[in-house]
Amino acid sequence: DEVELPSGWSLDWGGQFENLQSASRRLALLVPLSLLLIFLLLYTTFSSARLAVLIFLNVPLAISGGIAALALRGYPFSISAGVGFIALFGIAVLNGVVLVSYIVERRERGLGADEAAREGALVRLRPVLMTALVASFGFVPMALATSAGAEVQRPLATVVIGGLVTSTLLTLLVLPTVYSWFTARRTEVEI
Repeated sequence: DEVELPSGWSLDWGGQFENLQSASRRLALLVPLSLLLIFLLLYTTFSSARLAVLIFLNVPLAISGGIAALALRGYPFSISAGVGFIALFGIAVLNGVVLVSYIVERRERGLGADEAAREGALVRLRPVLMTALVASFGFVPMALATSAGAEVQRPLATVVIGGLVTSTLLTLLVLPTVYSWFTARRTEVEI
């Protein structure tokens, strides 16, 4: 039901609700900006839009794990979860850079695309797993926190841990396969 206010009165939302709206607007600007900056850094690092897109595939893979983890724990999307996604993007992209840079190095030494991708996945298994495990274990205390402020920490940590699980597995399985496919497609186009 709608209530009319007396003449001369007004109603404004303030306090936590006002802070939430302000933070939501900033996050709506910062997330796309951070994704754009990540892509530009990848492009300048590899001088290839194709490889930048390939590594950037880790971002949706990480997002799916972060969303699934939030759903499993029953947390809604919040500002702290959004900040967790930004942190997750960086870690997921780092894992992709570690793998793809090794594959590119092996290709420059004369290996075929499939062989370089397979060797890259095997040789870079430990560094990729260590990066993800260290970050995940570092967020476990936040994910299990019950003290004051834990309601802010738990969604952030949940997003990072859940996203790292999926992005790490898919980095080691999907990225080498997609690299081979990207390379095969480029060869077909050039022929």
